[in-house]
Order: sequence, then C-alpha cells, then structure tokens
Amino acid sequence: MEALLISAGVVALAEVGDKTQLLALVLAAKYRRPVPIILGILAATLLNHALAGAVGSALAAAIGPNAMRWILGVSFIAMALWTLVPDGSPETSSQPPRFGIFGTTLVAFFLLEMGDKTQIATVALAAKYQSLLLVTLGTTAGMMLANVPAVLLGEVAATKLPMKLVHGIAATIFLIMGLIVLIRGV
Repeated sequence: MEALLISAGVVALAEVGDKTQLLALVLAAKYRRPVPIILGILAATLLNHALAGAVGSALAAAIGPNAMRWILGVSFIAMALWTLVPDGSPETSSQPPRFGIFGTTLVAFFLLEMGDKTQIATVALAAKYQSLLLVTLGTTAGMMLANVPAVLLGEVAATKLPMKLVHGIAATIFLIMGLIVLIRGV
C-alpha cells in the first residue's frame, strides 16, 4: 500500500506544471472534449508507466543492493533538481487530429512522457518498492490526479496555482526520498 500511495503522491506533485500537464491544457482548450482526452491520458500513462516500472523492477533484480541504493538515492536527488526546472509549453498544430482526439492524446502523451521526470520517477519507484503493479497504479493515479483537473478546468487551473510553491514541494519530497535511500538503504 505504501508503494501505491507514495507513487501517486510523488507523481501528482511532479506532474503539476509539467509539459504533459500543459499538453492536457492545450488539448482541452483546443478540442473541448474532455472524455476522449482523459481516456487517452489514462491509456498512454498506463502503457508508459508499466514499461518504465518493468525497467525499474528488472534493474533492481539485476544489480546488487549497495549499487541500487546509490543509483536510487542519486536518482531521487536528481529528480529534486529537475523538478525545479520549469517546463515550456508543448507545440501544437492547428490541423484536425488524424487519429481522433483519443488517438492524438494517446500518442502525444506517450511520446511526451518518454524520458520525462515522471517516467524516470516510475523507474526509480518500481526499483525501490519492487511492486510493478502498485507502482504503475500509483504513478498512473498521480498522473490522473494532476491532469484530469487540468483537462476539466483548462486555463483557469494553470493561472491560479502557485507553480513555484508546488515545484518546491515536489523537489523537497524527491530530495528527502533520495537522502533517506542513501542513509538507510533501499
């Protein structure tokens, strides 16, 4: 249960102001059809984070606990620093979606999430907790917690949230997790 809750919380905080959340805002404003956008985000995140979690689980099984402790600790600290770097707005086209709103959202989110801080956090969380299912469900829930309101509330949510404060909180959580892993071990 800890893996699920920590994964959801960490990713939800890390996602606020992230480029994929900005993409959710852009898609919502452009197409004004929240259901296919939300379903596209859900499908893309489940697929992307399941793959990332599998990499994390395999990594944990392949290397020793001491090396894993250092990799995880440094990864979480790097995530803390990365969280403090604001994301820019994703590029969009004015052309109608070739694959429909759901397909466009699915492909865009899947590709934009590749190498993103929430995907890398999923790898690290799966390696730490060694529970692919709970981490994938948790990180997906975190993505949905951050992105569904963005889709439903659109630009209002983006302009009202104190982004520096949210990023600071997320960075602090990543830093604390990294220090705990380095001090106490995996």
